Amino acid sequence: MTTSRGRAVTALLYTGAALTAGAALFPFVDRAVLAGHVSAGYPSYAPGEIDAAVSAYLIILGAVGLLGLAGWLGTVWAVRAGKRWVPWLAGGLLVSAILVAVAALTIKDTSGDVGLAPLLGWLLVLPCVPGAAAVALWRKAR
Repeated sequence: MTTSRGRAVTALLYTGAALTAGAALFPFVDRAVLAGHVSAGYPSYAPGEIDAAVSAYLIILGAVGLLGLAGWLGTVWAVRAGKRWVPWLAGGLLVSAILVAVAALTIKDTSGDVGLAPLLGWLLVLPCVPGAAAVALWRKAR
C-alpha cells in the first residue's frame, strides 16, 4: 500500500472510530429518544418500567460501542504495525458492523415496532461508511 493510501486508510479508520464513539455516546446524552420510543411502543408501561428498559438499552448500546471502538483501534494498530492480515480483519469487522446495524434497524420487539429507536439504528450505520471506504481502498491496492 502506498504512503498516501495508507494515510487515507488511517484517516478513515479514525473517522470510523469517532463516529462509533459518537453513536455510542448519543443515547447516554439524550435518553429521551429511547424513553420516547419505549413509551410509544408500550403505552401501559409505568415510568419505572420505561427507565428499566432504557437502562437495558444503554447497557447493550454501550457494550456494542465499546466493542466497535476496540475494533477500530485494533485495526489502526494493525495498520501501523504493517500487518499483512489487516484487510481481512477490517473486512470481517465491517461485515459484523453491517449485521449489527441491520439488526438494529429491522428487528421488531413484542410491541410489533422496531426494538431500537430508528434514529439510534441509523447512527449505527454511520461508522460503516468509512469502514466500507477503507476496505475498498485495500481491495483497490491489491
